[in-house]
Amino acid sequence: MHVVLIEDEAAAADGLMALLARYDPAIQVIERLDSVEDAVLWFAHNPPPRLVLLDVQLADGLCFDIFPQVSIRCPIIFTTAYDQYAIRAFQVTSIDYLLKPIAYADLHRALEKLRLLTTDYSPPAVNLHQLAQVFQQMQKAYKTRFLARFNDRIQFKTTEEIAFFCADGKFVHLVGLDQRRFLVDYTLEQLEGLLDPRQFFRLSRKYIVSLTAVKEIRIYTGGRLRVLLLPTPLTEVIISRERVAEFKAWLDH
Repeated sequence: MHVVLIEDEAAAADGLMALLARYDPAIQVIERLDSVEDAVLWFAHNPPPRLVLLDVQLADGLCFDIFPQVSIRCPIIFTTAYDQYAIRAFQVTSIDYLLKPIAYADLHRALEKLRLLTTDYSPPAVNLHQLAQVFQQMQKAYKTRFLARFNDRIQFKTTEEIAFFCADGKFVHLVGLDQRRFLVDYTLEQLEGLLDPRQFFRLSRKYIVSLTAVKEIRIYTGGRLRVLLLPTPLTEVIISRERVAEFKAWLDH
């Protein structure tokens, strides 16, 4: 089976090639591309392969920019690092997808589905323009810095400097990686919509934490987890059993 791999991250492309070889050593990746421009040129001058593995966000834009310029008449499995909201868009349009980091079981499922397809493939009737809009909306700019107050002084704190946010009664504190504490004029609910979910996670009613601040995770009673942060917060940080799976998925993303 001939496969074209369109992925702008070399490590991700290497990982996919290893997974493909594990599934079937006879699979041949006949071309590796990393941009919309290169993909358009390749498909304009080559017959379609059996399968395309296509990353959503490429070096020079979204992969959906390819389709108005050239016809790709073969099955496509999208790969994406976006969250479950984007995944729902794929499910609505019945397009296969792999959510990064890609697990072998997920690739195996997608390739088994491909194996059941007939040789004469007709692309599904999907609204690629609508899908492109979904991903463009998800590329909104998250806040990268916050105004923070300490007594009568106001400072800018970038998200790279933040360990976690914690709620204390009516106040929300920004705690830096340098252990300094500041007040911010946001609720945790407002912060959830302003922070990049790849970098920050709502651990509980009181804490939103940066990935860089997670020092250790311990098994706790009742199927819960205890999260040790650096710097150490004033109270224990416990993740409820209902949020454990989501937290693990965030860590593994």
